[in-house]
Amino acid sequence: MPGVPSPAKELGLAGLIPFVVLATALWYVDPGWQALVHEALLAYGAVILSFMGAVHWGLAMPEMDARERSWQLGLSVVPSLLGWVALLLPPQVGGYSVLLIAFALLCVADGRAAKRGLAPEWYPALRVPLTTVVVACLIGAALRA
Repeated sequence: MPGVPSPAKELGLAGLIPFVVLATALWYVDPGWQALVHEALLAYGAVILSFMGAVHWGLAMPEMDARERSWQLGLSVVPSLLGWVALLLPPQVGGYSVLLIAFALLCVADGRAAKRGLAPEWYPALRVPLTTVVVACLIGAALRA
């Protein structure tokens, strides 16, 4: 992750720990515990998705034209809504699918924001590898749903 400030890199990597631990646990825990692990992973994913969406609320704070600001503000709340929907769906029906798609699309939007100069230039170098791990964990978990 060249150019990514150390605190952002370290905190981003630390944020992967619950994804990796919970997704891995699904393959090894007693079947009686799997529902709780699925619930914990979906909840953590929804919280982190909401957090990542809030970045766009912050990006909308500086002066920009009304259309651009509306886009950023709208984008900031969609991940929270999708995370909530993911929590309402059973993992095997679509909870993981909603999170997977939302994380991937948000990563694309983050790259777009960086290209337009709204987000730091280094932001995609952080988001792409982190999102790759998150998506891999969610796919692994979905296979155990």
